[in-house]
Amino acid sequence: MAATKEEFFKRTKSSAEEKAAQTNAAARDIIAAEAVKRALKTERLRLLREAQAGERVDEPVAQKPKSRTSKKK
Repeated sequence: MAATKEEFFKRTKSSAEEKAAQTNAAARDIIAAEAVKRALKTERLRLLREAQAGERVDEPVAQKPKSRTSKKK
């Protein structure tokens, strides 16, 4: 058995790199979960907005009364 350089000098992650990788993975998971929630909420609100717009089409839109200016004497 011949000992090779790779056997003696295997590069292992330091504890700082492991913690950074763990934090990075957790952050990415949180961001992905938030993106999914945001997409679902956006879709739900879009459907509600379309339903309200459909109801409002039937109702006539009230116009603002024109403001009157007082005549100066």
